[in-house]
Amino acid sequence: MKSRSLSILVLLALPALAPAASREIQELQRDVGLLQDQVKALQKSQDDKMMALTEKLTALQVLVQQSLDAANKANTGVAVIQSGSSQNLKDLENKVVAPVAGLSTRVDQMSNNFATLQQAVSDLTTLMSKLQAQITDLSNAVKIIQTPAAPPPSSSSGAGGPPAASNDVPAVPAAQLYADASRDRQSGKLDLALKEFSDYLRWYGDTALAPNAQFYIASIHYAQGDYENALQEFDTVLEKYPEKTNNKIPDALYYKGMTLVKMGRRTQGAEEFLELLKRFPNHDLARQACSQRVQMGLKCTTSRAAAPKGSRSKRQQ
Repeated sequence: MKSRSLSILVLLALPALAPAASREIQELQRDVGLLQDQVKALQKSQDDKMMALTEKLTALQVLVQQSLDAANKANTGVAVIQSGSSQNLKDLENKVVAPVAGLSTRVDQMSNNFATLQQAVSDLTTLMSKLQAQITDLSNAVKIIQTPAAPPPSSSSGAGGPPAASNDVPAVPAAQLYADASRDRQSGKLDLALKEFSDYLRWYGDTALAPNAQFYIASIHYAQGDYENALQEFDTVLEKYPEKTNNKIPDALYYKGMTLVKMGRRTQGAEEFLELLKRFPNHDLARQACSQRVQMGLKCTTSRAAAPKGSRSKRQQ
């Protein structure tokens, strides 16, 4: 009885609940439909993207293949060029190396011949200097022979007194006198060497070694601290003897500059150093002259071309 009543109540309530359930189902169905449409749209978009990516990959593969083909062709061309270049280089080497080797051998032979010739010229120059000294000695000996005998001493001079020696007649040959003076200078006998070099210039002032003797006289004064006389003697080296026969010009320029510096005349000394650098840039003393100018705070410039002869102006000392 009770169950029947409950069934009747449920049947009576169903018409009231049915409209609400139907609306929810419809909304749910609409949402499901929208979601299905979105899923389809998304799937279609993904399919389109995959298709476009596939097309791009296909095009890229085609480009890569074309690049590989071009690279293979380029490698083939490079190999052909390299092979041709190697053959050309071999041919050129065969044509050039042998003649160049022969030319190098001839150049070496010519260099040796020039060195031999230079040595021969040097030996000849030395021999000529010795010959000139011997000729001078012979000429002096002839003068001695031709000199008339000294008259007998007068009664006023005293009996038994020796005749006065003539200062114009050399008592020692040129070569021996120069060698003695050089030996005494090197051994520290400066006063004796100074006298011997002075005698050499007085008797043999026209020989090839006269500029050297003049320079050593100046250098002895410099070593003794007699800078005034040293300066005058260095000027004589520079002004009296021509450059073609005077190999002491660079030394005289340098030591004249040093003499002026010792005397406190630094500006004039720097000018002498600059003169040496301009005229003899490759001389051994050029580097020392450059160092002296740098120590003075001056620029050190050299010129590869020597100054023309006669361009050296006389500066007041």
